[in-house]
Amino acid sequence: MKVILSREDAGNLSVYVPKKDLEEAVVNETIEGDGKILTLANGWELKFPNLNDDTKLPQTLDAKRL
Repeated sequence: MKVILSREDAGNLSVYVPKKDLEEAVVNETIEGDGKILTLANGWELKFPNLNDDTKLPQTLDAKRL
């Protein structure tokens, strides 16, 4: 699914899912192999392949919901 990953003014990550009109804060980041798994405040876990700390934000990325 396509999501928009951005950084809030306070420096925290947030994810916006356009098809669900859902914006949630990221509460946990886990590094797994070639990417990261981000846990959202609502409990969703999204896997982002090839995501690293150098990625410029905001950016539209492909994510897989676990």
